[in-house]
Formats: sequence, structure tokens, C-alpha cells
Amino acid sequence: MNLELSEEQTAVRRLAREFAEREITPYAAEWDRAESVDRSIVKKLGDLGFLGLTVPEQYGGSGGDHLAYALVTEELGRGDSAVRGIVSVSLGLVAKTVAAWGTEEQKQAWLPRLCSGDALGCFGLTEPGTGSDAGNLTTRATREGHAYVLSGSKMFITNGTWADVVLLFARTNDEPGHRGVSAFLVPADSPGLTRREIHGKLGLRGQATAELALDGVRVPASAMLGPEGKGFSVAMSALAKGRMSVAAGCVGIAQAALDAAVGYAAQREQFGKPIAQHQLVQELIADISVDVDAARLLTWRAADLIDRGQPFATEASTAKLFASEAAVRAASNALQVHGGYGYIDEYPAGKLLRDARVMTLYEGTSQIQKLLIGRARTGVSAF
Repeated sequence: MNLELSEEQTAVRRLAREFAEREITPYAAEWDRAESVDRSIVKKLGDLGFLGLTVPEQYGGSGGDHLAYALVTEELGRGDSAVRGIVSVSLGLVAKTVAAWGTEEQKQAWLPRLCSGDALGCFGLTEPGTGSDAGNLTTRATREGHAYVLSGSKMFITNGTWADVVLLFARTNDEPGHRGVSAFLVPADSPGLTRREIHGKLGLRGQATAELALDGVRVPASAMLGPEGKGFSVAMSALAKGRMSVAAGCVGIAQAALDAAVGYAAQREQFGKPIAQHQLVQELIADISVDVDAARLLTWRAADLIDRGQPFATEASTAKLFASEAAVRAASNALQVHGGYGYIDEYPAGKLLRDARVMTLYEGTSQIQKLLIGRARTGVSAF
């Protein structure tokens, strides 16, 4: 892997950093307190091509490679992970999956709108009773002639109340486990689909996280994404690449923690000198710096493997596991550098820690990543 970025990748990274510093960072604390990101940010992301990265230009995408996508995701995560999540889900989990599994009709119907920011997608996999055990979901899709009727509920759905289309996973037959699961593209305004935003979250408070309820939602058979009974494969293929995106967002959180810790340590004085001159404060900063570099390199390796068409799932799990745990450590260390001031939201350390904590939970908990990595290395399943 060549660690020197291309001119195009450097330009995309610079564009994302300037956008985040102008349009995101100044408002992150305000959005966090209000528990709502300004929705106008979606169209701005689309106008810059950030919602169409890696999607073919013929479908309205902006092309580019997965390393460029990781660079953009990192910069958005550095500004506000609630905004990063909008892109990771609508593009990373939905648009990319439509591009990979969709029919020509499905691609034409959804990709141009998703890539431009005129529409958003959400990923309807998690249920109230099935998080890590996604293969045993209970939402049902019953065939009635040329249509399917969907009933069930979904939980913790990012973009849930903002989305125009739900990539929804439901059981189409009674085969045990994941073999009975199929995927559907469900318009969010379908009769019988209701959405309730979840408030009071510890972190990612500005993100529209929702509970979805489906009561007799009817969609045409053509709404099925991929073959019947292959929905679990659709979901896992999306999540494998999504873990790289989450890892990149975690690098952004850790980098923001490093920036905040260094900036504060340089201007805060104790015992007659800036605290940056105290060795144990330097130790905290050094630990953050090492975590940032290691997480970034693991993320870049996963992105590079995707771009070269090589197996990447284990490396993506490795990056997601390390980067999510590193982001928590980095934010906690940054808060320690800030002392008591880190505990109030006038400073960013507390928000960074709250936002980092969920990264060890979603798109596969740290424990699930360890099981996946262990199975890959030993050839023995622990499930």
C-alpha cells in the first residue's frame, strides 16, 4: 500500500476539512444541545459530492475510491460525528448497497436522488429484540400476489425520521436464522409506516435516530433488493464496508480529541507554566497521538483492500474494533487534560467522549468484531 495520497485524494480531504470547519464545527455544540442537526446540511453535503462518493457517475454519483471516502468520513467525524453518521448510513449502507445489488430500475429510481442529497436513506436492520443477533429478526414480509405486506418494528435507525427510503430487512419464509431474510427498498411515506424519533441519547444527540413501526405496509415485489432469502447477505456486505466508514469516523473523533487537548494544554497554566510542559500531561497527549495514527493506518489498510478488490472483511473489523475503542480512550484522555473544564459543554471533550462511546456498539459491537476476527484467524466459529 502506498501511504502517499494522490492529488485527487488530497484535494478531497482538503475540501472536506474546509467544509467541516466552516459548516459543521462552529455549530456542533448548538446542534448537540438542541438534539437536532440543521437539516440544510444534507443538501450541502450532496452539492459537494460527499453523498455520492464511490457511486458510478452514470447514476449521479461522484465516483472516487474508498480511501477518498474514508478521508471525507474522517473529516466529517472530526467536525461532528452526528453529521458523519448521515453520510455513513445514507451513502455507505444504503446507496452503495443499491449500487451493488439493485436492478437497473432500482438504481435509476434511487441513486441520483440519494447522491444529490434530494433524498436520504436509512438502514432498517436492528429490532427491539435483535441487535447483534440480526439473523433472527422478526419483521415479516408476506407475499400477496405481486406485492409484499410488511409488519414489524425496527429500533435505533439512523436517519430514521429524515429518510425517504428504508433499506428494510424482513423475514419472507420460516427457514431458521438468516436464511429466511430478504431485503426491500421501502418508501418512507408508505401507508402503515410510522416513525418516532428517539431523544435523550447519551451521544450523537444531533442525529435523527428513530424507531420504525410497520403495520401492513404494502410494497410491490419489484421493491425486493437482491434475491429472495439473500437479505442477510445484502446486510452483511453493507456492514462489512460500513465498518471501515465507522472506523474512519472514529479517527476523526480521536483527531478532534488530540486537537482539543493540545490546544488547551498550550494555553492553560498551572504551577506557573502551561500544562503542556508537565510530563504527565504530555503522556496523555502522546497516548492520544499514537491511537490516532494506529487507527488511521488500520482504516486506510481496509479502504485500500476494498479499492484493490481484495478480501477486506477481517481488516475492516480490525479497524472498526481498534478505532472505536481508541476514540473512547482519546476522548477520555482529552477530557482529563481539560480537568474540570472538560466536564462542561463549553469545551468539546465531553461531547467527543459521548459521541465516541456509541461507536463501540453499532454496526457490530466490539465483542462481535472480536468474534469475527477470532473466527477468521482460527477457522472456528464461536457463535
